[in-house]
Parts: sequence; C-alpha cells; structure tokens
Amino acid sequence: MAESFFSDPFRRLIWSPPIFRQWSGSVALMDWFETPTAHIYKINVPGLGKDDIKVQVEDGNVLQIRAEGAKEESIGKDAVWHIAERGTLKGELVREIGLPENVKVDQIKAMVENGVLTVVVPKDTTPKSSKVRNINVSSKL
Repeated sequence: MAESFFSDPFRRLIWSPPIFRQWSGSVALMDWFETPTAHIYKINVPGLGKDDIKVQVEDGNVLQIRAEGAKEESIGKDAVWHIAERGTLKGELVREIGLPENVKVDQIKAMVENGVLTVVVPKDTTPKSSKVRNINVSSKL
C-alpha cells in the first residue's frame, strides 16, 4: 500500500524542492483529480495570463509549469496598505509534476481563466498487453 502511495506522481509532490518560490500572500494551491478519460490539474495563478505561463513535458513524463510574475503594481507613494490577502506572483513559479503511466503526452491541453491554470492530461485507454504470461504446463520438457 505504501509503495503505491509513494509512486512516481506522489513522490515528486512530497520530496521535491520548494515548488513555489517567491509567492506573496496565500500559497498557490493545486487540485489534481482523475476522470475516466483524463487527469486534470488546476493551479492557482492569480494575475497571470496565457503569455505569462509556459507548460511543457520533460523527460517524457514530467509536466513542468513555469510562470513569471508581474511587476509590482504601482499604486502611488501615498497609499497605505491595510490588508494584502489576495496574493500575486512575484518572481518565478516552477512546478514539476510526475505524470502517471498510460497518458497521452502529445494530447495535453492547458488553459488559464480567472486566475486558474487548468491542465488536462488525457489517459491512454487502449488495453495494454498483460504483464502476466501464462506458461503451458506439460508432462515432459
């Protein structure tokens, strides 16, 4: 059980170096859920647009998300901050996610809307050859 829990996708989430650097305000959060046809990742990227985010696959099974945060918003010298809870990305965001087996890497799609990056990784639902091979038993070799 523990071996399956700490398989490749989870291992990268738990034992990787700090996955969000220089995040101001709240932590950028990620949801990962699975449907019968795809794995779906939703990541908070407040204030970023499609031109600020780069999504790619490295080493055949590592989904890498990079984003460059916006410059400081100019609000004037005389402004006094009372609360800053919304959080905006300052600096660079780098996230690496080990993809599960049996995904269609060439069909990954990503979109950003309302401060949320959604990455859809379709599953390869074609049946794979069984890893179990039956050996015919006879009375003589």
